[in-house]
Amino acid sequence: MFYTCRTKLKSNFCIQFVRKLCEESSQLHLKSKYDVVIIGGGHNGLVAAAYLAKAGAKVCVLERRYLLGGAAVTEEIIPGFKFSRASYVLSLLRPQIYSDLNLKEHGLKVYLRDPYSYTPLREHFWKSTQAKSLTLSRNHLKNQEEIAKFSNKDAQVYQKYEELLSRLVDAVEPLMDISPHSLMNTLDQPSAWGKTLSAWNNSSNLTELVKIVFKMGKDIRPLYELMTASPKKVLNRWFESEPLRATLATDALIGTMACTDTPGVGYVLLHHVMGGVEGVKGAWAYPEGGMGAVSAAIATSARSFGAELYTDQMVTAIKTDSSGAAVGVVTSSGIEVDARLVLSNATPAATLSLLPPGTLSEETTSALQAIQYESPVTKINVALSRIPQFLANPTASSDRVMPHHHATIHLNCENCDIVDEAYRDAQRGVLPTRPMIEMVLPSSLDPTLAPPGAHVCLLFTQFTPYHLAGGRVWDTMVREEYAQMVFDCIEEYAPGFKSSVVGKEVLAPPDLEHIFGLSGGNIFHGAMTMDQIFLSRPLASGSASPMTPVERLLLCGSGAHPGGGVTGAPGRLAALEAINMLKL
Repeated sequence: MFYTCRTKLKSNFCIQFVRKLCEESSQLHLKSKYDVVIIGGGHNGLVAAAYLAKAGAKVCVLERRYLLGGAAVTEEIIPGFKFSRASYVLSLLRPQIYSDLNLKEHGLKVYLRDPYSYTPLREHFWKSTQAKSLTLSRNHLKNQEEIAKFSNKDAQVYQKYEELLSRLVDAVEPLMDISPHSLMNTLDQPSAWGKTLSAWNNSSNLTELVKIVFKMGKDIRPLYELMTASPKKVLNRWFESEPLRATLATDALIGTMACTDTPGVGYVLLHHVMGGVEGVKGAWAYPEGGMGAVSAAIATSARSFGAELYTDQMVTAIKTDSSGAAVGVVTSSGIEVDARLVLSNATPAATLSLLPPGTLSEETTSALQAIQYESPVTKINVALSRIPQFLANPTASSDRVMPHHHATIHLNCENCDIVDEAYRDAQRGVLPTRPMIEMVLPSSLDPTLAPPGAHVCLLFTQFTPYHLAGGRVWDTMVREEYAQMVFDCIEEYAPGFKSSVVGKEVLAPPDLEHIFGLSGGNIFHGAMTMDQIFLSRPLASGSASPMTPVERLLLCGSGAHPGGGVTGAPGRLAALEAINMLKL
């Protein structure tokens, strides 16, 4: 990790947070036996703990870091500035989790974003005095006006494109709440008609799956194309404006080592439009206090039901009995915790490393090792003395917050070729000279994150290889080099940005792996390509998610169905399976 700051680092926020956690934990004592032990206190592990405790299970969560939340945390890494250190915006958390766990009552407050997307262009890409930027919002008429600056044709068809995506999401979204294990159990029933009809009547998962197929109707063909074709092929068929194409393509490429010509990455695009906040379909929001507030609300809910949550408890091994079934865990301090079930919020690769040698067959081990974890992401957290002002949409006052500051700001997205060139750089093992940048400024809506007039800037950048060519490694010098490349790019869009930087933190793929336990730095716990989703997540054969080849060991993290993002769905599905196994 690379960190720089113009002021002395003294994180009062972190100190107070740790003290609060210690006070809460001091009232509890880690016992030697529970119904369920959960490895990792990421948001999915906390969701699982809350559901299990609510059902009456005795459950504990063991988190290796000093705070709960995994990648959904808030940390004051620069004095006075509170950062959503890894994940940074909320939309995908499943609606039933809000209500089942009473998250609003437990303090979760959000700021809805509108507009949601802003793509400024560099000066030599300006088409006219008007066509300098593209802003997209929930207002269809405004979107038409914005897109018409670049293409009248695109302005007319954009709403049809959004309506198609909305129908596809309506049809496919229920898959997020279907357990592949339960579905496969139903399909594995004997084929006699009577037993099949009985299984049908007793399987809400199978019924839901059939509903999905029939609901799609004629839209099943565009869905198939979206899932199998490249983003460029799909978008070129709809649109002619490059800024619009490139902006929309980023939704398919986020967190994925792929370019706009790569087939089979379209599901990521759908995955990112499946959410909603405050009853607004597809909306994205900033949680007040950062993403850590989401985890804190879930943790508070879990505690209210009786779950025990422990920090600074690193699990170093999963215990198995003579039959190979999971029976508990061992921590780094030598504490042994027995349990009827073990749930792992860690990645499949990290979970595999905790098992005794020889637990799994060579075939299963090889399949697990073949999971694709390659990550293109480097996250840069920046403290700013003032809000960035963009040449494409200047304001009279340098400190005035404009609506476009609320949105995800897409830089180096004038056309798909720029995005693809960054990908090609990564494939050669070099730092991209013009990376794909998503900038968000949550303090433009949430005043709790930064001192008055100052701002928190979160940069989600691609494409950066984990392994660099020429024997280079992600050391302090390389991190500084890359940060300056990113800042130089931003300076072209927003002159004065570099002089406003108070401090920064650069989290390259190895840092995301080391700090947050993300194998390969992959934010999804494994790529979400067609061969690694639904029935093939995490493996295409053997036990279906959330089950694992090890009896009584379940995956509850993003490496299980339905994958990454702050959805809570893997945790909920694992908990429901565990509740059934425990017969609670």
